[in-house]
Amino acid sequence: MADQREQKLAKLLVEYSVALEKGESCLINAVDIPTSMTEALIAAVYEVGAYPLVNVWNQRLERAMLQSASPSSLEKWADVDTYRMKQADAFIGIRGIANVRELASIPEQSNLYGKLYNTPVHMKTRLPHTKWVVLRYPTEVMAMQANKGTLEFEDFFYDVCTGVDYQKMAGVMDEAKEYLDTVDKVHIKAPGTDLHFSIKGMGFIPCAGKMNIPDGEIYSCPVKDSVNGTIAYNCDSTYHGHQFKDVRFVFRDGKIVEAYSDDDALINEILNVDEGARYIGEFALGCNPGVLHPMDNTLFDEKIAGSIHFTPGNAYEDCDNGNRSSVHWDLVQIQRPEYGGGEMYFDGELVRKDGVFIHPKLKGLNFDA
Repeated sequence: MADQREQKLAKLLVEYSVALEKGESCLINAVDIPTSMTEALIAAVYEVGAYPLVNVWNQRLERAMLQSASPSSLEKWADVDTYRMKQADAFIGIRGIANVRELASIPEQSNLYGKLYNTPVHMKTRLPHTKWVVLRYPTEVMAMQANKGTLEFEDFFYDVCTGVDYQKMAGVMDEAKEYLDTVDKVHIKAPGTDLHFSIKGMGFIPCAGKMNIPDGEIYSCPVKDSVNGTIAYNCDSTYHGHQFKDVRFVFRDGKIVEAYSDDDALINEILNVDEGARYIGEFALGCNPGVLHPMDNTLFDEKIAGSIHFTPGNAYEDCDNGNRSSVHWDLVQIQRPEYGGGEMYFDGELVRKDGVFIHPKLKGLNFDA
């Protein structure tokens, strides 16, 4: 029997996140999720008078497609899926986590997949030309990553995904944006971190349930060549199947000139996939008060209250420093006291201390004040 919470989630995604209208088409990409969730999404699309398009997929098939893939086969696959994406007005991508290590033993193929498939299908087509939202579906693997029991995690998932007043969150972010858009110089200090960069003229983009669920971040982008200093991330991050730990970067004039992790060779292989991978495409403030601890799942970890993410790779076109890459890797640093603390300065003024906004124009972003 379908969980009634699936129907509530589907309604949120269709009616709020992508704001689907009568006569529009919506591509539903359902990866390793129950049929009942896909059915709920189809019903929600029909309910607003729109047209569902459905792609059912899973991680094992993804690996099978990649394991023996050639550049020409990946390009053909991308051509087909780019055509399909162009037929859609909206995109809902929902993925269950079945095996986070599925692609770990084929890193070269995974990097090629990012370059030849993800770039044309998602970065060049979906992001700029559709209304879109991506999210995960609660699984036992995700519960394990979050150190929770399965039913406990499901309750947490639906609470932070559908129990949030996203319209209220959007209003608070819009008020903060008025000040944030004036900022030039950023200085971030934390254990292993002393980072300087400029966001002059870039502005900030509020994220309150329109592109991710759960949500709760507001992002900008550094001027491409302005980043200098060091950053140490304190959240593990799985990329192409490998769980990276203790990631550290050294920047000079925007470029990552030194990169370290539990596997120095592998992280540098990722950063060498193209020229843009060693530059930063996003700087964001995490502020969802319901998400407090990392679980090695980007869509949750990047929303953690009191965090930042500082992202090697491609910049979004709505906040664009011109950097282009097949990589977009949201690496997270939590600055609350239990994770080592930290300070953030805008134009020389302390605006956040140990994960709590103290600037009067930003206090609303604490959401629990």
